Amino acid sequence: MESLTLEQYRKMVDKVLEFKRLNGDLPDYAVVEGCRIDKREYIDMIERVNKFFLEMGRNPGSVDITPLEDVPAVEILI
Repeated sequence: MESLTLEQYRKMVDKVLEFKRLNGDLPDYAVVEGCRIDKREYIDMIERVNKFFLEMGRNPGSVDITPLEDVPAVEILI
């Protein structure tokens, strides 16, 4: 998985925020349709979507999952 639809992204963010509300800290990773997205990648995704919204005045159609520092962003969970 290289990107999330806006719907998948919103569900992921809702789960991350719910976890933070219940536990006081962000989760180490998020799982979307069996794919694990590490904390630093989902934080980067949230920052990019927020920046896009502020600059363009609308939400993106999809959100790319980009690796940081040449480390794979997504791990497939079986």
